[in-house]
Amino acid sequence: MPFHQLIYASRPFGFDDAALNGILMEARRYNAGHDITGALICRPDLYLQLLEGPQDIVESLYQRIAVDNRHLEVELLVSQPVEDRMFPDWAMLHDPAQSWLWTAEEVSDGAIQRASNEDIVAVFERSAQDATT
Repeated sequence: MPFHQLIYASRPFGFDDAALNGILMEARRYNAGHDITGALICRPDLYLQLLEGPQDIVESLYQRIAVDNRHLEVELLVSQPVEDRMFPDWAMLHDPAQSWLWTAEEVSDGAIQRASNEDIVAVFERSAQDATT
């Protein structure tokens, strides 16, 4: 059965460890009960999240996320069918991606908007690889 994969980016609003822990706890609880897996790259300047699962559930969750007041400038980057999940064992992997992802300056300068779908997916492929090593 194919799955749906959705990736979006946004800018955190009121980012701190307590907010991040709340987001991760809520996401893991919801996702585990709704057949959703994925990963969240979060830093003070960026949320980059991959969601995967049944298309209707993933798209419904994205609609809820898009109006969440914990972030701004939500931008859908990738929405596509996939045969296999990239994060089958993770209700929500957290990866701060501090050392290898775009710098805050590059993000501010539009690096995400200039990236291709393949570039965006490759970010999460690296996170998936790092999670298994």
